[in-house]
Amino acid sequence: MFKKVLIANRGEIALRVIRACRDLGIPSVAVYSDADRDSLHVVLADEAYNIGPAPSKDSYLKAENILAAVKKSGADAVHPGYGFLSENADFGDALEKAGITFIGPTPANIRSMGDKISAIRLMRDAGVPTVPGSGGPVDTIEEAKKVVEKIGLPVMIKATAGGGGKGMRVVHKIEDLESSYRAARSEGLNYFKNDTVYIERFIQNPKHIEVQVFGDTHGNVVHLFERECSIQRRNQKIIEESPSPSVPPEVRKRLGDVSVKAAKAINYRGAGTFEFIFDNTTKEFFFMEMNTRLQVEHPITEMVTGIDLVQEQLFVAMGKPLSFKQEDVVQRGHAIEARICAEDPITYVPSPGLIRRCRHPQGPFIRVDSYAYPGYEVPIHYDPMVAKLIAWGPNRETAIRRLDRALTEFTLTGIKTNILLHKSILQAPKFLDGTYTTQFCDKDLEVKMPKLFKAVDDHVFLITAAIAAFNDKKSKSVSDYNVASRWKTVGRANSLRDQ
Repeated sequence: MFKKVLIANRGEIALRVIRACRDLGIPSVAVYSDADRDSLHVVLADEAYNIGPAPSKDSYLKAENILAAVKKSGADAVHPGYGFLSENADFGDALEKAGITFIGPTPANIRSMGDKISAIRLMRDAGVPTVPGSGGPVDTIEEAKKVVEKIGLPVMIKATAGGGGKGMRVVHKIEDLESSYRAARSEGLNYFKNDTVYIERFIQNPKHIEVQVFGDTHGNVVHLFERECSIQRRNQKIIEESPSPSVPPEVRKRLGDVSVKAAKAINYRGAGTFEFIFDNTTKEFFFMEMNTRLQVEHPITEMVTGIDLVQEQLFVAMGKPLSFKQEDVVQRGHAIEARICAEDPITYVPSPGLIRRCRHPQGPFIRVDSYAYPGYEVPIHYDPMVAKLIAWGPNRETAIRRLDRALTEFTLTGIKTNILLHKSILQAPKFLDGTYTTQFCDKDLEVKMPKLFKAVDDHVFLITAAIAAFNDKKSKSVSDYNVASRWKTVGRANSLRDQ
């Protein structure tokens, strides 16, 4: 066992790792920026250390500050969570040099898959299907035109170091090629200090399918089946589910087999995810990239397999073999995750601010990973996700109904959230029948706010009535709020919604 684990992250993932450590009896160490002084992970960890000002470049991304906290705390291992330094090979090297265990893949793993062009070449050599494209960097607009002539339109231009939807441009018309090429390079340089781009065929009926893999230091590699992550806004995931409603059993098996083969080809250690673009028309799949870390959406895999992925990360980092074999991993039922973000549900613009009320949903087969609480100030400096809501059911229909019920119970006021966006998605025919693609939010979704307000009216009425009864000194119970006073209560409900 490790004697102490430092979590080099914040928010709900920091809480998730703290809980895994506590389940194993391992003391945990939190780090926090000035903006996160009052965050829950600081309260729940056994120790906490300030690592700098609010901007992530001065705190969570500053490796020397993290290393100083490791030294001060006496931690002998670091869990990076996801984002920040989780895929920074130099950080892994620095920890290794200091005799500290990095709870993640080897620096060599990170480097081999960190550059998308080199990753595609590695996967092609390993026999993994890849999207037809340039096969390497495209350094001039003239080269870009030759690639388009060869593979045809539409194409996707991608920054090699890109991620999170940044440095990507789709080109449908040849006259847009030059401007899109320059925009992708510029965005790659601004966000990742690397303006190298490559070009791939753009799949017109695409789904985003990913496969969770796990490797240890004893040569064992397994997959934990697939997740569908096609519900995205601005190329960023907001709803994920497992299993995918579109992947046939024979394709599911091929996806798993290919992912294990690919992970073995690079001697992969720890948790990782192979991401594929899936053609929903032909049922073909092509490698896109590998994320050499734990994923935000890992809870749905935990829900359908019963395996604690964070604890398994800790065991593998300790040098232990995987606690399960491939034949032990079985998908049971269906799980769906909705990312609850502090943002406008129509424009997707972040909405930081003070949380006035916060009530997490409860009930059978509902899980909430959250760091939100009443009185907490959501900072402007980081990703706007404040919670993940996960529902499980014996089948997809039941899981969807449970997620819908839980969203209705979720109270989060004082900031704008995308809860009503999720409610709208769950009512959309293309989501319900599973035929949605990555273009769903842009082309098929219409957020009908008044209809959604009407749908939750009765629930909001009861909740608001309870709040009003509690606050009204003259009232002794909710029953005092009879039908005659409904209009007054609904007015209060509308006020809450506005908040």
